[in-house]
Formats: sequence, C-alpha cells, structure tokens
Amino acid sequence: MTACVFASDLHGRLDRYEKLFDVIEAEHPDAVFLGGDLLPNAPSFRPSSSHVSDDFVNGFLVTKLGALRDRLGSVYPEVFVILGNDDPRIEEAAVLDAATTGVWTYLHNSRRPLGSYMAYGYSYVPPTPFRLKDWERYDVSRYVDPGCTPPSEGWLSVPVPQNELEWSTIREDLEKLTGDVDLSNAVFLFHSPPYKTKLDRAALDGQKVDHVPLDVHVGSVAIERFIKARNC
Repeated sequence: MTACVFASDLHGRLDRYEKLFDVIEAEHPDAVFLGGDLLPNAPSFRPSSSHVSDDFVNGFLVTKLGALRDRLGSVYPEVFVILGNDDPRIEEAAVLDAATTGVWTYLHNSRRPLGSYMAYGYSYVPPTPFRLKDWERYDVSRYVDPGCTPPSEGWLSVPVPQNELEWSTIREDLEKLTGDVDLSNAVFLFHSPPYKTKLDRAALDGQKVDHVPLDVHVGSVAIERFIKARNC
C-alpha cells in the first residue's frame, strides 16, 4: 500500500510546517497531499530570519522543500498541492512556477498518476461568510446558507468572468473533471470536506442569522453526493 501524509490549513504557520517537514524526513512517505489554506495572512507573516522573504511560496516553501529533496534524494515523496479559500488566487502563478522545479505537483482541477492510483485535486468550497471569494463556488444550486455571501459579492484577487461567478457549481465541476472514468483507484484532494461528516462540523451550535438557525455542517453537498454516487 502507498504510504501518504495529508496536511491542510497550515495557514503559513512556520512551526506547523517544520513539524510536517520532520514527519516527511523521518517517515519517508510515498506521497504528501497539501490540501489548501497553506499561505499566511499578509499582516501575520513576519519572517524571523533574513533568508525567508515576504514571498512565502518561494522564500519559504520552495526553499524548504528543495532542501528536503536534496537531503532525501530518491526517497523524496510525490508532493501534491492545492490552494484553499483563505489563499488568494493571485498566488497561484507562483505555485505553478514552483511546480516546474519538481518540488510539487499542482493538482487543482486536474489529475496525475500515483503508482496504481489516480490523484485528483479540487480547491473550491461552497459559499462562506468570508470576503475572499477566489475559491468559492455555488454547491449544487445557487442556494446560499444564511450568514454566507454569494461568490459574486465578495473580493477577488484575480478577475473572473461574471457568468462563471453567477452560474458555476461544484457539482458541475466534478462532473467535468472526472467524466465517466472508473474511479475505483482514485484519490481526491479536496479543500472542502463532504457535507454532514465528522470533518465538516463547525462551532455554530445555537447561532442564528435573522432568527434562522445556522447549519453546523459546512461541507459540500456536491462532494458528499459525488463520493456516494461514484463509490470513491
């Protein structure tokens, strides 16, 4: 069986990344999956040493992973990366550039072989209350939960066609990404958890917006239905 490590929502915390690098070096996994929300909020990243630049992707991640690859040599793992809804999409260009160096594979909306498996990646999440909308999509319809705002009513770091903002859904994206291929050996790297699972429980108990109780489950209905329908 392929040995894998998964990490998500590191939010630029250097201590969390150092723990991850230590695990990779000690355990030699075949693959590492980084599931988004990887970058720091701009005001919170204060490099403590001169060799880490304000460019977190190149100044920290690429530098650290490159050094790790040099140390591990042939046992350096396949590293698969997607961004999350807290990561400005304007940083995607740097992530793609870094992929050309071989430190990782950028997996959003694409697939890559992993031994006898096929790895798929997808970054989008259903509408949230947050203002950054680079990685938000309607879920299965244009319904938006109470307290959340539509993808077209927030802030974007890169321009997106209005039609895409207004009408694209996670459900349709997953259909386009996978088609009718056999997914029995598929591995999916999502940022959003599937709806109503132990992975998507938020601390919203008893909270209301305009007297409407908030759903404590914040994952994607489209992803939950996709997993069940495709037996993956």
